[in-house]
Amino acid sequence: MNSDVRVSRGAPAPPAARSPGAGGVRIVLHQIPTPDSKPYIVVVGPDLRLWFCESGTAKIGRFDPGDGSFAEFATPTPDSRPIGIILGLDGNLWFCESAANRIGRITPHGDITEFPLPTPDASPDGIMCGPDGNLYFSQTAVSRIGRITPKGEVTEFSGLTPGCKPLAIVVRDGDLWFSEYAAGQIGRMTVEGRITEYKIPTPHSEPRAMVTHPDGHIWFVQTRANGLGRIDRYGNIAEFSVNTPDASLRGVTVGIDGDLWFTENGANRIGRMTRKGVVVGEYPIEGPNVGARAIIAHPNGRLYFSAHDAGAIGEVIPGR
Repeated sequence: MNSDVRVSRGAPAPPAARSPGAGGVRIVLHQIPTPDSKPYIVVVGPDLRLWFCESGTAKIGRFDPGDGSFAEFATPTPDSRPIGIILGLDGNLWFCESAANRIGRITPHGDITEFPLPTPDASPDGIMCGPDGNLYFSQTAVSRIGRITPKGEVTEFSGLTPGCKPLAIVVRDGDLWFSEYAAGQIGRMTVEGRITEYKIPTPHSEPRAMVTHPDGHIWFVQTRANGLGRIDRYGNIAEFSVNTPDASLRGVTVGIDGDLWFTENGANRIGRMTRKGVVVGEYPIEGPNVGARAIIAHPNGRLYFSAHDAGAIGEVIPGR
């Protein structure tokens, strides 16, 4: 196990008051032990614990929803700024070290290996397990998509709009789909590297996080356009606004109810939208400006999000 590991029980903040709408929702914050952790992307691991990147402390964190305990594992490279993380088909967690320009791999026991990228200052960000078993990641600073095999062999794909700054990546129908937040586009790439790009109707919409819905659509947040977007298999895009102005959406996931749940970083809320594009709830988070970022659905029926500015993992308990 990594020598710099801390295991402790998180101190949950008082639960937020029951929010109105859609049966009521409770939100609880679980404080990460290390100060200034700045958690970012969160995923469910093979052990059903939550694994997340601590961008402020150069650590990979692990949270157990069952007993509320945390474990933290330091990356070998200091100040690596890990951002994106995903579960690979090999049973390990793979993550992007934006500042260190490396891809990291951590076993469920906490052992970390790092793989340097061939292009300097590529700033890897989002990462996804591809349909071929390899890991694909965005190289935001150089507007490329990278691929790394489970053995650590790296390939880079160019051909994107210059300066488009790709971020999140998802998989649909055997292809990689990704957001290009600076270009206001959604990109698509085959595992062979063929790229197609689709312009979002609203200019400067700033797409970021993405999720593939079981019905086949891909949904994505539009941070500046203040809503969610949806793109079908043919590249047709629909856009849906949220009720709160300047909400600054950052993360989106599909709940077990089939609804889209998203974070409103600017409004300090968790939002909920049906797949028809109707907002059915916006729920306040207790505590000022927690900095809600990524959000995921857990098999236990609850949703969890990274509270970047509060240094916590948030838990959303839907009403019944």
